[in-house]
Amino acid sequence: MDFRRVQVGCEFVYSAEIPTPTVFQVKPLGERPVTVTRQHFAVDPEVDSHGYTDLYGNPCLRLILPAGRSSFRYDALVDVPDAAEDADEDAPELAPADLPDEVLLYTLPSRYCLPDMLGDEAWSRFGGMATGYRRVQAICDHVNQHLQFRYGSSTATSTAVDVNTSGFGVCRDFTHLAISFCRSLNIPARYVFGYLPDMDVEPDPAPMDFAAWMEVWLGGRWWTFDPRNNRRRKGRIVIGRGRDASDVAMATTFGAPVLESMRVQAEEVVA
Repeated sequence: MDFRRVQVGCEFVYSAEIPTPTVFQVKPLGERPVTVTRQHFAVDPEVDSHGYTDLYGNPCLRLILPAGRSSFRYDALVDVPDAAEDADEDAPELAPADLPDEVLLYTLPSRYCLPDMLGDEAWSRFGGMATGYRRVQAICDHVNQHLQFRYGSSTATSTAVDVNTSGFGVCRDFTHLAISFCRSLNIPARYVFGYLPDMDVEPDPAPMDFAAWMEVWLGGRWWTFDPRNNRRRKGRIVIGRGRDASDVAMATTFGAPVLESMRVQAEEVVA
């Protein structure tokens, strides 16, 4: 398998009135075939920190932002396959009784994904389709066409129901809506958050940001689907997985520091 190298990273600049406990979730999981070859983080001014793994297996970093102005930076070099993610149009859905115990969680409502409130629409739109991979792709096609990408069109409290009504959202909203439709049909779907470089695609003129997509359980394994971009891509680098965005926040602060700026990097290293 051929690989390509990607530089990823981020920087957060905060201003805090008091010392503020904070959890950052920006480090790639590094699951094979993706490999993290070098990584470094720094806090200015320097503070103590320690890492831990959350209940979903995601790597997290705990520290206390000092009072005043501070910055957190993370950088890494990551080797990724020179291939898009796997696909199988014949991958079947499993009946709820046949689902593994550990994936049942991803059929239930969560903070932003509301299959109980979108069930009627899901069954009317997709219930008559042949089950399996193609039905999930039809859900992604619909979400991609129904929602218009617009920064600032949703808030930290916007649910899948909210954006379905408004018709606008950002990548996390596309993902929440598609997950909700899948769960309405008893198809396990989980939220994924990470870096997504513009590899072998037309560069996005907007500033680089973190990306969100979903994984769906079909035929005994998880498959990647991307309602926002609605195409298979190269270079996906997973940071974390969970029920929805509430489980994989890039930064969780136990206080109210002001985020002055945020920078995200994800680009191929060209020799």
